[in-house]
Amino acid sequence: MVIKTKVFGEIEIDDSKVITFESGIIGFPDLKKFTLLYDAEKTGGIKWLQSLDEPAFAMPVMDPLYVKETYNPVVEDELLKPLGNLNPDEILVLVTVTVPKELTQMSVNLQAPIIVNAENKTGCQIIVDGEKDEFPVKFMIYDILQKKKERAGE
Repeated sequence: MVIKTKVFGEIEIDDSKVITFESGIIGFPDLKKFTLLYDAEKTGGIKWLQSLDEPAFAMPVMDPLYVKETYNPVVEDELLKPLGNLNPDEILVLVTVTVPKELTQMSVNLQAPIIVNAENKTGCQIIVDGEKDEFPVKFMIYDILQKKKERAGE
């Protein structure tokens, strides 16, 4: 399948790379087919969850452990049922990234992770229980990313 994306231009997507979200994602229930794109030459951990239903729609996402090593919310099994049988080695957890004009205000949403079963290519977005301080909607990451960048340059 070939799609024209806003971020990456025209790209070809292999069917094996399609992730299906039966209920869509929060705020976009009609978008059900996605793929994960990234620029192998850029670091920083940010990838793009690219909609195949609406090629102009792509969300920056990243592994929450990249910016918060202790991220490990308790999730009710019922919320993960849409993903089928889960093998812990085949679970991919992502959080959405907000990149405002003022880059120092860059944040991730730790309260609504996206969970992907990499084995059967199904995904869902959930809301985790917990204190707002523990899993904030806006967890600031600019300083964390800068420190990682500085360490990588050493």
